[in-house]
Amino acid sequence: MAFISNGTTILDNGAFSVSLGSQVLISEQTASASASIEFTSGIDSTYPIYKFEFISIHPQNLGEALRVNFSTDSGSNYNVTKTTTVFVSQHFENGSSESLTYVTGQDIAQGTGDQILNVLANDNDSGCSGEMFLYNPSSTTFVKHFMARTESFVESGGNPKLQDQFVAGYGNTTSSIDAVRFLMTTGNLDSGTIKLYGIKDS
Repeated sequence: MAFISNGTTILDNGAFSVSLGSQVLISEQTASASASIEFTSGIDSTYPIYKFEFISIHPQNLGEALRVNFSTDSGSNYNVTKTTTVFVSQHFENGSSESLTYVTGQDIAQGTGDQILNVLANDNDSGCSGEMFLYNPSSTTFVKHFMARTESFVESGGNPKLQDQFVAGYGNTTSSIDAVRFLMTTGNLDSGTIKLYGIKDS
């Protein structure tokens, strides 16, 4: 049995097909010593799933964390109550160490603060890339699930490593989420691009 894909559909030699949905670019923003990147439009009832794509995010300062928060008032406040879970795998370039760890210091239990997506280095060749999905943000019935996977190249005591971080959770609100903000713990987003896509369910 052979499967082939054209990016939106999986085909089994023409015998059947399964739609993977259609992805539409809504907007993109590129950081340039930016305090934050905010998406305050384009998140509505048009799509059931929204995807944010992170491309080579680079911080101003060493050891800063890329963070996210959500708004129900078009970006006036980013303080949605969240419960989340976080784990990270890492592997050093020289093979000296590897691990898979639940990160208790980064999860949130019914808190309104920013959620950490990954911790970054500011070496010239360091960066963070990945994606985050937000599900059914315009619902006024259900809480708002989201999940992210990001990977970063980190210099650690002169021993570079790959860090692959997984975050999942829900915004505990039945109000519509209509804006999303990304920022560092302190300092600016030095460079990098974030793209916002809408994903159709058929």
